[in-house]
Amino acid sequence: MTSQTFAGPGAEQIRRAPKVLLHDHLDGGLRPGTVAELARETGYTGLPETDADKLGLWFREAADSGSLERYLETFAHTCAVMQTKDALRRVAAECAEDLAEDGVVYAEVRYAPEQHLEQGLSLEEVVEAVNEGFREGERIARENGHRIRVGALLTAMRHAARALEIAELANRYRDSGVVGFDIAGAEAGYPPTRHLDAFEYLKRENNHFTIHAGEAFGLPSIWQALQWCGADRLGHGVRIIDDIEVAEDGTVRLGRLASYVRDKRIPLELCPTSNLQTGAADSYAAHPIGLLRKLHFRATVNTDNRLMSGTSMSREFEHLVGTFGYTLDDMQWFTVNAMKSAFIPFDERLAMINDVIKPGYAELKSEWLFRQTAVTRGSDLEEG
Repeated sequence: MTSQTFAGPGAEQIRRAPKVLLHDHLDGGLRPGTVAELARETGYTGLPETDADKLGLWFREAADSGSLERYLETFAHTCAVMQTKDALRRVAAECAEDLAEDGVVYAEVRYAPEQHLEQGLSLEEVVEAVNEGFREGERIARENGHRIRVGALLTAMRHAARALEIAELANRYRDSGVVGFDIAGAEAGYPPTRHLDAFEYLKRENNHFTIHAGEAFGLPSIWQALQWCGADRLGHGVRIIDDIEVAEDGTVRLGRLASYVRDKRIPLELCPTSNLQTGAADSYAAHPIGLLRKLHFRATVNTDNRLMSGTSMSREFEHLVGTFGYTLDDMQWFTVNAMKSAFIPFDERLAMINDVIKPGYAELKSEWLFRQTAVTRGSDLEEG
């Protein structure tokens, strides 16, 4: 009998596996064709390309600069075509449809309402249009044989001064599809403590929030997000690796901040492909997610911006499976981590884990086991 090598899940199994997405930007996930169509409908003439395929390529190449600031510039074009109720509804519906088609069963999608006011919409109208779009996308996904639940995260831009206003908006819509709050934008020069009033307000209201921290900036950003602002999760948080030392003999020493993050089970919203684009990691093999997985941090896998990164949850996992040899068990571990860290009530998270995620992976693993058994048996018969 020959020795059996067990391969990781293939692309089709990865796509079918139930996945949970916590860090995805609405204005970073448009279909290229939708951007081009909305530009024509609204009269926006600033697009660098009008052909959908060429435009999609342009977004990916522009985002591959290695600079977070350059990466963020690409959003000027997507936000420019998301200034009407119809456009927002369409983009949100397509977002839910695309995620469901990719096997995502639960997603928290974030966007900044303040960036969609150029044609006269109010903050409330923006939120209501996006919520309507998500519900429409969920309905269409069900009709197509997929199930997904999408919650919105309202984001305030860290270089602006509307964080408290957006936090209050998130709190008003917390029972109508908005599950939490976030701040985003360039970290350098804009520490999270600038928006301390917003975070203090949300804590008093017993509401949830995540903070972009430790993406392009280092440990001080993470420390402030946690110890000054009280973040429930870290958006990216990849630079926590700066507080972890690996000796030549393989022994690992965690600094006090890294130990705190692991001990408190603070979720890390890791986005591998995006991190490569912005220079937070040099390659998938060098991405801290491999070490953080081994050390049992509360690591999760995310897309960040599907358009700019040319990615999806399935593609992110394909890269990780190919790089680290992850199995369906590893995928389930990341997915359960994410569901545990979602901003919906505990009983609903538990139901998703027990009734959707675990059964989904059990089915895939049984398929894999029978397939491997068939391969092994066939090999034995040939040798006999």
